[in-house]
Amino acid sequence: MNKQQAALLNGIALAYIGDGVYEVFVRDYLLSKGLTKPAQLQKHATQFVSAKAQAKIFAAMEALGFLTEEELNYFKRGRNAHSKTTAKNTDVVTYRISTGFEAVIGILHLTHQEERLQELWEFCVKVIENPTPEEK
Repeated sequence: MNKQQAALLNGIALAYIGDGVYEVFVRDYLLSKGLTKPAQLQKHATQFVSAKAQAKIFAAMEALGFLTEEELNYFKRGRNAHSKTTAKNTDVVTYRISTGFEAVIGILHLTHQEERLQELWEFCVKVIENPTPEEK
């Protein structure tokens, strides 16, 4: 898919692919840490893939001005998209932020911005693996 085609996708479609790409990053990371037991993998994966975790990552990105203006536009497209899916274990606002986060990953993947995608992933790891004192 070229950049023009990817740019025409709606926020839900971008989030759909972004969710899958992010899940692979998380799974690769957990296996590289030596985690192999299903219960461990599930517990640790949730720290990354839950809507609350993704909203936390986005808040850190926003606070540091990590995302480009273009990435923020795709975030807003995902966040503002009307999904027929309802939030599980979280409020609607957190769920929508999570959808926007996944849309950013989706557009980076579809437009083959692998270096930027890697930077984003490394940022995610830092946020999740280094909780603030209030979170401990």
